[in-house]
Amino acid sequence: MEPFYRTIIGVARTLFAAQGLKFTISGAEHIPATGGAVIAMNHTGYMDFTYAGIPARETKRYIRFMAKKEVFDNKISGPMMRAMKHIPVDRGDAGDSYRLAVEALRRGDLVGVFPEETISRSFELKEFRSGAARMALEAGVPVVPMVLWGSQRVWTKGHPKRLGRTNTPITIVVGAPIEPFEPAAEMTAELRATMDRMLKQAQQDYRHEPGAYWVPERLGGSAPTPEEANADDARVAAERRARKEAERARREGRDGSGGEPGASGNPPSAQ
Repeated sequence: MEPFYRTIIGVARTLFAAQGLKFTISGAEHIPATGGAVIAMNHTGYMDFTYAGIPARETKRYIRFMAKKEVFDNKISGPMMRAMKHIPVDRGDAGDSYRLAVEALRRGDLVGVFPEETISRSFELKEFRSGAARMALEAGVPVVPMVLWGSQRVWTKGHPKRLGRTNTPITIVVGAPIEPFEPAAEMTAELRATMDRMLKQAQQDYRHEPGAYWVPERLGGSAPTPEEANADDARVAAERRARKEAERARREGRDGSGGEPGASGNPPSAQ
């Protein structure tokens, strides 16, 4: 029993009801009732992880989500994330988070992973990282594919959040577990192909608004194509790296460990 995690889920469900969110869930029986498993999910919106935990509750289980370290550094969300035993991910050094995830899987936990690593701006599947497959192989547990559709309408990159009463329908589909097999690259390819089929099936049964920002270009929406979205992601990543480099250079110049000669107030050395 995990009273804090259970309470948080209860609060979340109350909020979902107040928003009028309408969930259609299928395949929840594929989540193992006991033992470890990697739960691999697509990523279209900021609230995905809050919705992805719902199917696991049908077997009274909790998912330990891998989330960026900044969430754990926050003085409000950090203690909550640690109390629910989620796993911090430092994108600059992911080795420690990988180790913690494998340990959790070996203990029999469910570990939630976004193989795309970041939100897909096109709402199509991005290329997958191999971490989910490698974790499953090392821990000797299956990967359970899960797709969500409609969550991008609540809150996604580049668009205003819609956290009021929107009556948004959200589809969640859980697929049959994929037992680990080598090489990890082939397992990753099978996982992505499986989730792509699941996602397209979920989209077939969903009502899409022509030209809407949350609808993929392939389905008549105004979302960017995967190629356009990848280019935008690359631009944003480059800008982020440049900001970090500029900030590091500024700090080093201020404390005298780098930057222009004499920046620390000491005279430049003789040549």
